[in-house]
Amino acid sequence: MANKKIKQFLSNYLDYIEIEKGLSNKTQENYARFLKKFFDWLEESKLSHLSPSDLTPEIIWNYRLFLSRHADPHTKQTLKKSTQNYYLIALRSLLEFFVEKNIASLSPSQVKLAKDKADKEIKFLKIDQIEQLLLSPKTNTPIGLRDRAILETLFSTGLRVAELVALNCDQFQIRPGQTDLEIAIVGKGQKVRTVYFSSRATGWIAKYLAGRHDDDEALFINYKPGAEKKDETRRLTTKSIEDIVKKYIKQAGLPVMATPHTLRHSYATDLLGQGVDLRLVQEFLGHRNIATTQIYTHVTNKQLKDVHKKFHSGQNMKN
Repeated sequence: MANKKIKQFLSNYLDYIEIEKGLSNKTQENYARFLKKFFDWLEESKLSHLSPSDLTPEIIWNYRLFLSRHADPHTKQTLKKSTQNYYLIALRSLLEFFVEKNIASLSPSQVKLAKDKADKEIKFLKIDQIEQLLLSPKTNTPIGLRDRAILETLFSTGLRVAELVALNCDQFQIRPGQTDLEIAIVGKGQKVRTVYFSSRATGWIAKYLAGRHDDDEALFINYKPGAEKKDETRRLTTKSIEDIVKKYIKQAGLPVMATPHTLRHSYATDLLGQGVDLRLVQEFLGHRNIATTQIYTHVTNKQLKDVHKKFHSGQNMKN
């Protein structure tokens, strides 16, 4: 085991993140792909013979330099900081596996991530902008009614776009006069969580479903001519939802390039801005790690600073 090459641990590592970490198949595929770049770099650097115990901070530093200066052969552009970090996070995860299995190696803390201020910027819509967006669809048509329900759902729940696409009609047994709704969904990493719909979102979904006269199981469906003639489901794709959001952002005249994820950011920012505990927001969003949720504190901290400056600056006090 001591003389085993680093690359030879890959299958054991993938078993580890599947069984002990519970990561999805897609995440496993991504980590294997990210680690391949490290293994290829070791090969090119004549270091493929190394065992885990041979890794040094200098080797990690040289790999970071390679990622920073490496240009895509097609675009001729260097990797973005965020992309570099995907590769580094995968490498760090591999080192964590070595620690977990008592395999002598470098500490995972030696893998420092690339810093980029731009990566910390969270795009979100203010409440008045959200209201403009939600009021944009013309609800006198089936498509407009569907789109209003989609936009209301995204902001009310903070769902990821893939989670929204996966919703089915049978999850929405809405009774007459029902003011709100909660359902269980299977989110990222097969994690089950409860999602809460506001009375406003529940109302628009009920109106949308009342106009449905088909037997497709998908909650949000395609209304394009001919779609109902196909044997397969009319379920909207993630790309379709993204296009719908962009359409109404433009229609509302909002000065941002928003995506469905922008509404998720807006949802989280609104909760934190109203004083909801970070741990609760983590549960609402379905984040496995609290560190992922903490990105929103950059926004709320700025809001707190502005409020303090406006109302508690001491400008009204005598010298």
